[in-house]
Amino acid sequence: MTLSLYGGGLLLATPSPLQAADITLGIIGPHEYDLPVDYKPFNVLVQYGNGNASGNTYTSSGQRVPAHGGSHTWSGLTKYVHFRTFDALPHVGFAFEVIQSESYTLAGGTSYGGLGGTIVGPAAWFKPNAHSTLGFQTFMQTPSGTRDSLASGYWANISSIIFDYEWKHFSFDGDLGTVVGSTKHKTNEHSYSPGVVFYSNLRFSWKATKLVEPFFAFDWQNVGGTYDQSAHYDVANSSSREIAPGLGVMFNISRTVSFTARYAHSIEGRNTPETNAYYVKFLYLWP
Repeated sequence: MTLSLYGGGLLLATPSPLQAADITLGIIGPHEYDLPVDYKPFNVLVQYGNGNASGNTYTSSGQRVPAHGGSHTWSGLTKYVHFRTFDALPHVGFAFEVIQSESYTLAGGTSYGGLGGTIVGPAAWFKPNAHSTLGFQTFMQTPSGTRDSLASGYWANISSIIFDYEWKHFSFDGDLGTVVGSTKHKTNEHSYSPGVVFYSNLRFSWKATKLVEPFFAFDWQNVGGTYDQSAHYDVANSSSREIAPGLGVMFNISRTVSFTARYAHSIEGRNTPETNAYYVKFLYLWP
């Protein structure tokens, strides 16, 4: 087996999956869902990071305009995954993940950082044939954070269909999913229900050599509008969407270590800061 078999799992690019300018699961790399079956248990540790310099923002009509003061955000995700199988379910793979988000923001002359919500949950998959993988993952994200600005304030479920197909010289994988949040309650404030998020992340890579693998990324997200449960109306301009393609390269350093880097920039959006971001991923595998 090669390292590419062990890239799988779920991740978010921000402390809150509904936060604008960071597409849900946008941090994933090639072979994220190129997963094995019928294996002995093993573990994976992954560190993800991304930085976004939002000099512009998209208006409700989709126009790109300069953002007042701009902003720079740096986000990280530290993920532990345990992979295992069950004798009662042959040819099916399982994983359980614990993910901790980190964030730092510099905007308008102020800066702050800390830990966001924790994400936990399982994934399961099978292989329709030797070259493909199809599965499902579902995760819960906590409403907590070390600062109010880094906490969503509500529970969220992130679920998606995951898939992968491998050719001799190329690879194609990705996901299609939703984020559903509970109502946000805060003392002496209105209660809000976040809109449902739909997202997709696609990765098409070229296996140039055993070490180097360039790839094209395509990320899309559509966020439904927020509803004010206390006043019983839809919050104006709270829905958003974004499309952000990108280019990157994956380095398969050894059977147990890989490093991935990518740049992405949004080409279309509404009611969201633009994506002008770089992404990195470091993966380590052990029995």
